[in-house]
Amino acid sequence: MTFGDNVFIGPDCGFYTSGHPLDAARRNTGLEYAYPITVGNNVWIGGGVRVVPGISIGDNSVIGAGSVVVKDIPANCVAAGNPCRVIREVTDDDANSDLNWKK
Repeated sequence: MTFGDNVFIGPDCGFYTSGHPLDAARRNTGLEYAYPITVGNNVWIGGGVRVVPGISIGDNSVIGAGSVVVKDIPANCVAAGNPCRVIREVTDDDANSDLNWKK
């Protein structure tokens, strides 16, 4: 697994890098495959996220809590869900927004 700089990972996340054959006879021999996971720079991964083998998450992206990432996530986007999908792009307005919750 490769993590870039300034990556924030919430609690109870799982990053899974191994896979196995679908064929039971081959699987029962103990054969496993290792697939890389790559997380770019400035990525925020919410709590409880699961990332399956072979996935890349691009720079400056946000993964919503509880998501199951089964496809690559491009740079500069917000993605969430099960399966995880891109919801929108991260924009310059996001960098300038007030993220403090107000009542």
